[in-house]
Amino acid sequence: MHDFKYKNNRLYCEGIAVAEIAKKVGTPFYLYSRKTIIDHYRKLKTAFREVDPLICYSVKANSSLAILKVLVNEGAGLDIVSGGELYRARRVGVDPKRIVYAGVGKTQTEIDAGLKAGILFFNVESLNELYLLNQRAGALNKRPYAAIRVNPNVSARTHKYITTGRHENKFGLDFTTARWIFFNSNKFPHVRLRGLHVHIGSQIVNSGPFLSAIKKVRNFVVGLKGLGVKVEYLNIGGGLGIIYKDERPQTADEYARVVVPILKDTGLKIILEPGRFIVGNAGILVTRVSYVKQTKNKNFIIVDAGMSDFIRPTLYEAYHEVLPGTKTRARTRKFDVVGPICETGDFFALNRKMAEPAEGNLLAVMSAGAYGFSMSSNYNSRVKPCEVMVVAKKSFVIRKREGCKDLVRGEVLPTALK
Repeated sequence: MHDFKYKNNRLYCEGIAVAEIAKKVGTPFYLYSRKTIIDHYRKLKTAFREVDPLICYSVKANSSLAILKVLVNEGAGLDIVSGGELYRARRVGVDPKRIVYAGVGKTQTEIDAGLKAGILFFNVESLNELYLLNQRAGALNKRPYAAIRVNPNVSARTHKYITTGRHENKFGLDFTTARWIFFNSNKFPHVRLRGLHVHIGSQIVNSGPFLSAIKKVRNFVVGLKGLGVKVEYLNIGGGLGIIYKDERPQTADEYARVVVPILKDTGLKIILEPGRFIVGNAGILVTRVSYVKQTKNKNFIIVDAGMSDFIRPTLYEAYHEVLPGTKTRARTRKFDVVGPICETGDFFALNRKMAEPAEGNLLAVMSAGAYGFSMSSNYNSRVKPCEVMVVAKKSFVIRKREGCKDLVRGEVLPTALK
């Protein structure tokens, strides 16, 4: 599952003790295992080998350049949702024809950038977006491929904030509108409508919702083909769940076993957009205990990382295992593991039974590789942590820790205030 394991009671990432890295870079910091990232990518590639998909890693899960480069070197494409992610994709040298572009609010500037880059697909999420894409393509003398993102109205059985395939969600188009678009493609002469895209949510732990959505899209494709509409690609999105606590998510092989026969039946070229599945368990957040505080009602472990560094526990009420950097025989009690930010919601674990640490000890917030640093902020004017990647027995800083000057970079005091 991952390469964070104990050796002689000390937590290691691949071949290096986490404590040794902490001595070099300080805390808090994100730590990633290159081997785990590659292993998870290859599991998907192997599982779906019968349909030879283009696997476009979902950049939003973790957009650090070094992680993107690891995956691009393995042959991955990239799934982007903003102009900034397009910039990152270009920085790591990915072939533009291995980039797909989703997102409900693409601006004209972002569309122009994608057109000029020559990306493989725009995943179109509204009729007005398609009109704008057609207009800008004509103005720039381009004729891009577009996939229509359909909303299949399927429950993903996940947290309501990360479900994207219900009619009340902002994503995609209903089948009636999508059918109208394909039958009226002459209204969009500068766009080649060649694909369908479906993505129903994230952290989905069983195949049922995927199967329901893909079957609906398969039937839609059959109907289009029967009426002479040409479709070449089917992008089935991402959303595969991982283990955070006691989930029993389907493996890549189990997922492929269920959906590959349907995908083969469509005769279409297949695109996948995994994110969390690849990087979620490949990263941890390492933090140091500042204080152990006892009150009449609660015991608190106060650490030097906060919700500005990792917001998933408070935003999604997400469970993340918290492990000691070094195992001890200290007595076990219930603690709230909290940060220094002036918010009651600044926590990593509540009422968690764990060995009482000493002040100065290290803790590791596990499964923090996805939607960790990429959702971090400077709230409370806190600098963002550094990021480190382990490659075999060496560690590399892949993002420097911010300093106070970074907090005010770009700010200007008007002359009227001087």
